Amino acid sequence: MSKKNKHKNREGVVYSTNPEFNYFENLAGLQATLPNEQQNLIVRIDKKQRGGKVVTLVEGFVGSADDLKSLGKMLKSKCGVGGSQKDGEIIIQGDFKEKIHQILIAEKYKAKKSG
Repeated sequence: MSKKNKHKNREGVVYSTNPEFNYFENLAGLQATLPNEQQNLIVRIDKKQRGGKVVTLVEGFVGSADDLKSLGKMLKSKCGVGGSQKDGEIIIQGDFKEKIHQILIAEKYKAKKSG
């Protein structure tokens, strides 16, 4: 880990004059990823707050941000479209509910279609 990013997760304290002070890091974002068989994912279509554009949402992922990002990247590449990952959900541009559900089942995820 580089010196610059070594204490990136510190919250609140910038400097302390106490020589015995220990920094407490925020480890909430470093959540352990559940195995594929234990993930309860929900696949649904949404177009609210998106200017009428249809997107496919994959919600319910429990795990680290890196694992969410890799799952999102795999889904985007198999569907051949763009999207993003944030706040524990994957957003895929377009109506791909059936295709994404089949991909998740093939990857051994527990996935349900909603709506």
